[in-house]
Amino acid sequence: MKKIIMPIVATLILGVNTYAFSDVASDAWYVNTVTNMSGKGYLSGYNDNTFRPENNISAAELVTILSKIKGVSPSVGPSAHWASGYMQSALDKGWYDWDEFPPTAEKYDEPISRQIAAKIMVKALFPEAKGDYNTASKMLSDFSSVDGRYIDGVLAAYSQGIMTGDNNGNFNPKKGLTRAEACSLLERALSKAGLGDVKVSEPVKKTVVNSKGISANGRLHVEGTRLCNQNGETVVLNGMSTHGLQWFPQFTSQGAIKAVGDRGANVMRFAMYTDENGYISSPSVKNTLINGVDAALANDMYAIIDWHILRDGDPLTYKEQSKAFFTEMANKYKGNPGVIYEICNEPNGNVSWQGNIKPYADELITTIRSIDSDAIILVGCADWCQRLEEVVSSPLQGKNIMYTCHFYAGTHTQWLRDKVASALNSGIPIFISEWGTSAADGSNGVYIEEAQRWVDFMNSNNISRCNWSLCDKAESSAALNPGANANDGIDNGELSASGSFVFSQFN
Repeated sequence: MKKIIMPIVATLILGVNTYAFSDVASDAWYVNTVTNMSGKGYLSGYNDNTFRPENNISAAELVTILSKIKGVSPSVGPSAHWASGYMQSALDKGWYDWDEFPPTAEKYDEPISRQIAAKIMVKALFPEAKGDYNTASKMLSDFSSVDGRYIDGVLAAYSQGIMTGDNNGNFNPKKGLTRAEACSLLERALSKAGLGDVKVSEPVKKTVVNSKGISANGRLHVEGTRLCNQNGETVVLNGMSTHGLQWFPQFTSQGAIKAVGDRGANVMRFAMYTDENGYISSPSVKNTLINGVDAALANDMYAIIDWHILRDGDPLTYKEQSKAFFTEMANKYKGNPGVIYEICNEPNGNVSWQGNIKPYADELITTIRSIDSDAIILVGCADWCQRLEEVVSSPLQGKNIMYTCHFYAGTHTQWLRDKVASALNSGIPIFISEWGTSAADGSNGVYIEEAQRWVDFMNSNNISRCNWSLCDKAESSAALNPGANANDGIDNGELSASGSFVFSQFN
């Protein structure tokens, strides 16, 4: 089923507040201001105990901080970016102009230049401030390099004492603003504005875990790294994946799907293999998938249509067949809020994100989006959905896209959780569309302690997931004992050791 992957430890992880950062020297010019500003929650450090003071701050980060300081609520943003609502509110208030940061993740995440930062900070904190041209311009050796549209903002920032030049008197207007510099500017600006005691913290997000499904949540969308419902609340989908539909079609029946829903699951993933007597050689297996999807929808459960590549490993191999299949599925389920598309299960072998997977995903996403502009699309990555660092380096463009990671508790441990945490910290939304309590080949175990560590990690990070697998195969990863009949419900005696653990997580 899977191949064991050697760990690549990633140390970037979710932001935390700490004041003794390993990369902030005690004699650094910014040590006091970084300590003060991180203590107030303006900018956080990382779990590897670094602050990364020389990294550039983005437009989205600075605008969000200022919005929270001023008590500005996020609007309905034009994109799925995590800061889209705050960026839209700032745009509405005239803090910046549309052409400076068009509503795309790429533009929102750009390092903000010093001249634009000056304009935005003045607009947010000192809207009436003005600077004297003759006085302030003489303070800047490189004043002539300030773009005309930013002169007023730069002059006002200097008049308020927010900004100063470097040792040579240069403002460097088009240079990025580092995290250390942002702390210094914020500290001065808040002091001048009488807001020095204000603390910034993330607003509490309501989390809907294992909700009743489509009727409660409606059409899902992606905000930052979160899967959200129609009201913008975080949703965690937690359910099961089938095994190969060509081998276990009985577990896609109305009764079997209802039985899983009755135990508390709110999503089903339907694994339609391409090879191994799957769709490519036996296209009629598509009918089994459709029956399962329709059963899930009828039982108020979200349904994932999984193009389950495995043996060949290269998504480009059956690209044209995939495009035809998803064209048919998108037309069939267009506008249905419960259908999710997983376009390449587990790329593996001699394939890479840039060379194979991303080109394939670009074409498939275009194909689906030409019919259904809003559905959630799940995209795998190399090495059996574990090489997330390649996605971080070059994510796909577009909305409502999530990236899959797969793990098996007996094989994949903390090193892979570190990778997931690093990806989330980089703004990559993760959906664990396949996980098991066994070893990667489906045997051995069940590894309950390590599985529990994974469950705790997924819960703490609001990660949606589907367990492998709803079948009665004689292997450790199967949720049901051999011979179990799920059509009339699933009782505890029919659950395997893995199934008992997994189903207990649904309630």
